[in-house]
Amino acid sequence: MNAQTERLSLGGAAGAIEVLRDRAAAGVPEAGTAVIAHPHPLFGGTMDNKVVQTLARAFVACGYTAVRFNFRGVGASAGVHDEGRGETEDFLSVVQQLAPEGPLAIAGFSFGAFVASQATARLQPDRDIRRLVLVGTAASRFEVAVLPPALHERTLVVHGEQDDTVPLAAVMDWARPQSLPVTVVPGGGHFFHGQLPLLKSLVVRHLLTAG
Repeated sequence: MNAQTERLSLGGAAGAIEVLRDRAAAGVPEAGTAVIAHPHPLFGGTMDNKVVQTLARAFVACGYTAVRFNFRGVGASAGVHDEGRGETEDFLSVVQQLAPEGPLAIAGFSFGAFVASQATARLQPDRDIRRLVLVGTAASRFEVAVLPPALHERTLVVHGEQDDTVPLAAVMDWARPQSLPVTVVPGGGHFFHGQLPLLKSLVVRHLLTAG
């Protein structure tokens, strides 16, 4: 993402996990570590996805160390796709190794939002989860976890009005029983083409909100 991006290789249950880490600029107060999950591996999803990069930039701008990683079987990460089970383990392994303590933020896009929700369910209430950001949440395709009520005010759910990969109605059906607000981007598609600056702005606003 920039000249300061660190490329790391961690050990996971399926072998190596390829990781990119970006730190906030000098002088920006440290807010914690954000771990970000990418979209579906079998449909071209990687940690270099533009939405994932946008999320990383938003977190870095707000003082977080942003960590992206390739799920098993993607890039230099070992293993094979595991329909979310192993990918959740990958996420938890990255958290354990790069953010074992201190303030934590969790984010994901599409399939990655599903994995992020599962990781959140596993980590809470033992960890201080400061912020949760779910974008294009794949609620029509996977069993997205119900979010702990204590995290609702710290959660941002963003979805495109015209998402033809994951219908907005599916996300509303998931959010409605939880009384969880969903921020809808008018005219937005699944990948937010032409609207990534707006997406970044929404995330930054959420991260800078007290609470």
